[in-house]
Amino acid sequence: MSPSSPAFPVIAGIPLEVVWHGPRPAEAPTLVFLHEGLGCVKMWRDFPARLAEAAGCGALVYSRAGYGQSGPATLPRPTRYLHDEGLSVLPELLEALGVRDHIVIGHSDGGSIALIYAGGAPRPGLRGVITEAAHVFNEPLSHASIQAARIAYETTDLRSKLARFHRDVDHAFWGWNGVWLSDDFWTWNIEEYLPRIRVPLLVMQGEDDQYGTPAQVEAICSGAGGPAQKLLLPHCAHTPHREAPEATFTAMHAFVVEALEGSHSGPPAR
Repeated sequence: MSPSSPAFPVIAGIPLEVVWHGPRPAEAPTLVFLHEGLGCVKMWRDFPARLAEAAGCGALVYSRAGYGQSGPATLPRPTRYLHDEGLSVLPELLEALGVRDHIVIGHSDGGSIALIYAGGAPRPGLRGVITEAAHVFNEPLSHASIQAARIAYETTDLRSKLARFHRDVDHAFWGWNGVWLSDDFWTWNIEEYLPRIRVPLLVMQGEDDQYGTPAQVEAICSGAGGPAQKLLLPHCAHTPHREAPEATFTAMHAFVVEALEGSHSGPPAR
């Protein structure tokens, strides 16, 4: 499944890098991929295309402002920057691109955005949400690992590795790192959105995730207003679709097929 050439629709005043795989919204449901805090379109690699093709869907992959080839964000980012993405930017992008039936798949920060969107401003046609390593509150482990990432960025080849993916790598890194390490971010919490999520959830996390404990998964599943499946992956850290690709692909594919068939039932996992 070959990707489209990147397009740059202007959303909230900023051109966003957008790539499509497979059929457009008028022809099939759409899988919407939301990247991690240092991610972008290219860092998903071929995972969106493979999953979409297997499920008979299209895939919409985009880079948020300040990432990939998208336009810059305003720095420093506000504490509610993930709220802004889920409540304003994502709904506006989906409307502009004519997305109809869709499932949102978010990794890390993207997973948090997906939960805010589903519980705060879902567009008609939302059929399910998949999260990988999402956060709903800040934890000491998160803070410590993000502090370690800052040291690595300043002292190792991490900056040069990320520079292959971002037009302005310093903008991308410090925009993410700065807000997560700010004093105000200790009180960041999105659990209020969980009870208003009525669509099925698949909540995935690696057992060895260095950025969050299983308390994140438990909070999402226990707080969700609809059915929620949890999947903790052994021998996997923060990026299941790269570190446990077969198990992640299999679980996501089964969820997508079932959600689009409307056959989810039963109480949320606790």
